[in-house]
Amino acid sequence: MKKICLLLWLAACSAPLYAQGVFSTKTTAALQKVIEDYPNRFKNIMGDRLSGHTRATDYKSRIEIAGAVNCIITQYTATPRDQYSWSCELFRSADFEQAKTSFHDLYNQICNTIIKIEGEKPFILNGKYEAPDGEKKVTTIRFGLLPAPGIVQQLKVELTLHYNDGWKVILVVYDQERQYDLAVN
Repeated sequence: MKKICLLLWLAACSAPLYAQGVFSTKTTAALQKVIEDYPNRFKNIMGDRLSGHTRATDYKSRIEIAGAVNCIITQYTATPRDQYSWSCELFRSADFEQAKTSFHDLYNQICNTIIKIEGEKPFILNGKYEAPDGEKKVTTIRFGLLPAPGIVQQLKVELTLHYNDGWKVILVVYDQERQYDLAVN
């Protein structure tokens, strides 16, 4: 009887660990892969060239989040050194309430995600939720990296809800030194 009680107790204690796993959603699994390739300037996840401009070139991302409208990697060349960003439009709607719900759901999926880059200590994505307001055209949550290992010291992760011909929810991973507004593509 003691063995059965002990097994039941161990199962009950470990259940939350499985429910909160590092890769509990497809969003966090994709985000893990993107962040892992950040030190390589997204070279391993960069797909075909989509378009080129004077200051930037867009590439299709090989890492996409299921259900996303699009995921792209942008290379900025009009800076002293090339900079890169990964941007994924996760949701689009004319209805603010639907967009607000999606924004909140995605925040919940991302916040407190544990990220592990090989050879580095794990870190947690953490950001304070800000409720969107239909009167404001842009709401952005910036996720900090706690504690940020040296290899990703310049890495930034943002979740943005903005209005531009409809409400869009966009997840962006970029270099801190970026000089262009990536969240409003």
